[in-house]
This record gives sequence, C-alpha cells and structure tokens, in this order.
Amino acid sequence: MNYSNLSSEAQTASEPRVLLTNTIRWATGARVAIGLAQADCSVFAICPSRHPMLKTSAARQTFAYSGVRPLDSLLTAIKASDPHIIVPCDDRGVQHLHELYEHACKQEASGSKLAALIERSLGSPASYPIVSSRYELLKIARDEGIRVPHTHPILAVDDLKALDGEQTLPWVLKADGTWGGGGVKIAQTPAEAEQFFVELSRAFGVKRVIKRLCVNRDSFWLRPWWRRFRPAVIAQAYIQGCPANCAVVCWQGKVLAGIGVEVVSAQERTGPASVVRVVDNREMMFAAKQLARRLGLSGIFGLDFVIEDGTGTAYLIEMNPRCTPLCHLQLGKGRDMARALWAQLSGEPIPDTSPITQNDVIAYFPQAWISKSEYLQSSFHDVPQGEPDLVQELLQPWPDRSFLFRVFSLLHQITNPTSKGRALTAPDLRELKLGKDQTSDRQLQESRCAKARTS
Repeated sequence: MNYSNLSSEAQTASEPRVLLTNTIRWATGARVAIGLAQADCSVFAICPSRHPMLKTSAARQTFAYSGVRPLDSLLTAIKASDPHIIVPCDDRGVQHLHELYEHACKQEASGSKLAALIERSLGSPASYPIVSSRYELLKIARDEGIRVPHTHPILAVDDLKALDGEQTLPWVLKADGTWGGGGVKIAQTPAEAEQFFVELSRAFGVKRVIKRLCVNRDSFWLRPWWRRFRPAVIAQAYIQGCPANCAVVCWQGKVLAGIGVEVVSAQERTGPASVVRVVDNREMMFAAKQLARRLGLSGIFGLDFVIEDGTGTAYLIEMNPRCTPLCHLQLGKGRDMARALWAQLSGEPIPDTSPITQNDVIAYFPQAWISKSEYLQSSFHDVPQGEPDLVQELLQPWPDRSFLFRVFSLLHQITNPTSKGRALTAPDLRELKLGKDQTSDRQLQESRCAKARTS
C-alpha cells in the first residue's frame, strides 16, 4: 500500500471534513450523513453499491468500498477526501480501520500521517483489540465498577460442561465479529448450548459465502472465508429485564454528548430496536464515561444494556464501537452528537439547538412501521424529511427487491412453513395501520419495559 500524498495532520476548521465508512447496507450511515451535513460538516462516504447512502445528497462525494480489497479502497477514499476524522458505521468498517492502522505503523515514517488520522478518529490504539472482543471489553468494564452479567470465554465444548455446575441456565452465547443480533443465541439447556457453540464458532461456510455474494451482492464475506476466520465465543448469564442502550460521541476519553433509551419494541427477541423511549439513566451514561476514559476513545460508540426486572439495575452486555441508530437524533444540547462533533473539530462552542421532538417515544424508520407496535401512533416518526429517494430506498431496500432474493425467500417459506408471514409492502406501510398480530416475544418485552418504567 502506498501511504504517500496524505495531507499533514488536520487542524480545526469551520467546516470539518468527515469520512463515513459503510460496508453493510444499513440506514445508519445515510442518517448520520444527513445529521452531520445539517451540523455544517463536509461529509464524504465510502460504501458498496446499492447502499442507502447513495440515495441522499448529504455526502459531497462517495467512493466505492471493495469487499475484495477493502483496505486499498479505504485508503483511496482517505486520500481523496482528506478528512479531519473517519467515522465507521458498522463493525466490519471498524476492523478495517484497525488493520489499516497496523499496516500504516509498519511503514514507519511514510505511514505516520495515516496512523495519526486513525488514532484521532478512534482513540488510543491500545483499545483496538479490546473493543473488538466482547469478553475483554466486559472484563475492563467490571474493573471500572460497571455492572455486567457473569461472562465466560468458551473455547471448547468442555468449557460449557464446566460452566453447567457454576452458572444457572439460560445462557446467552455470543460470537465476536457479528452484529444486529445475528451472532446471539439463548440456550435453555446444556445440550442446546453445545449445539449453539458449534454453530457460532465454526468458520464461514462456502455455501453461505456464495449466497451472500450472489443474492446479497455482498463480497465482504470472501475475505474472512478465505482466511478461515473463526470467531471467539462467550457465554453470558441471562438477565431478565428490558433491553436498553446508549450512544455517545467522545474525544480523547471525554464524552461530549450522548443519548440513552429503553427499547419499547424490537423486531426480534435478540434483534435491533424498532421503537425506543428516551431516558436519563445515570448508570448507562456512567458506563459510557468510564469506558471512554479508561480506553482513551474518540469518535462514536454505543453500549447495550438490560434493565433488570424488579431492581431497575442496568447491566452492560456489549459494546458497539461504531455509529448506532441513535447517533443522528438531534435532541438538544448534550443530546446532539453531530453538533458536538462539529464543535470539537471546528474549535467552536457547541451551539444551542432545539430538539426535533418533545416526544420521548421515537419510532425508527422504517423498522417501527414493520413491527406494528401499539406505540406507533403515539410516537415521533423518525422519517428522513426532505429525502424522498432515501425514504423509498428504505421502504424497499436492496436486496429485498432483487429477483434472486425473492426466490430464496419463497424457498425458505416453503421449507420452513412455521416461519413468519410475508413482509409488509410499501403501500401497507404508508397506510400505517396497526396490526394485532405482534409476536409473543414482542408483547412480553413491551410489558416488561412498561413495568420497569412504572416501578
């Protein structure tokens, strides 16, 4: 890799340049781009084809993110955009920056400017292996006085057998290098735990890689498959309670702004939230401040919690070292991460701004419309105003509208007749009719959160 022609270390500027990295076709990157542009940042983005980012005018320039040669394409975007800071919008993008930092350090003088940029963007390099490991992160959190569930690294099936006499069931098994609830399994029995461990710890199979490549047009799985990547797995004590999370922007270990929420409704039992309630939870923000300070973090990160039934205690269960769906929300001073970042980069004071809503219940778009929660009619709809192309893209995202995806979905429904029915179409969603067919998991979760708020 050639690290020449990188600019000298960026200084503060009235219009900071921010490079957003996206490897997954999530809406988060596009929403953060809009928020940063509204905060007077010059936004650039690197993303794969058919990404929602390409449907918004918030980014001044976009660059193609190669799944086969991700570090080279990332370096090209950095050289062209000359950013003051790089903000990753998914976990895989974080890992690419960590790898790029290692390559830059090996180049000594020629890579020093790039290494300095990544340090300025993410914080202390000593934190990089920690934020990528669920077990190491929670161990650090416990040392900082943050409540975490009993967590054990699982290297082999024998570790689960040893855990059987030490930790009561159920157990939550989680694999590193996964996101969106995809690498999380809740085991009710030791036999189930062993089965889940085998599934989570095995290398990415060739059939799945081909499916991702052909149907999802996602070439980013080729690299870990070629390297025979096997994720580390942990077993965590199950905490009965209400999911919650927070997101913060920080600089050299100091939190600048942040938002905390309780999950009112989610798409699946371990999946992402669709409706949230903004809360002022001191335990969650304490955890964010302690971890930012201890690890010397910069940029944006999120933390996931469970608020325990009965006690109201917040247990930290994992970190997301990148942007989360909360990050673009503008909820006033101290809760406006985009403007707090602009202030830090520009050297100007954080401006006083009015929150976009006084409603503390926020329905994410379009997830909340699909979930059909009973809270939908009484919540603030987080629709990207003035972005009709982005709205349409989120209503009918890629690859859902592709022919191969529809074929695979049909085959899945035929072979799994007990799976959920069809997804709502765009006309269904526009009508915003509340359904009565919520899953028992969602009803149970909403009931628990409601009890936690009134206790």
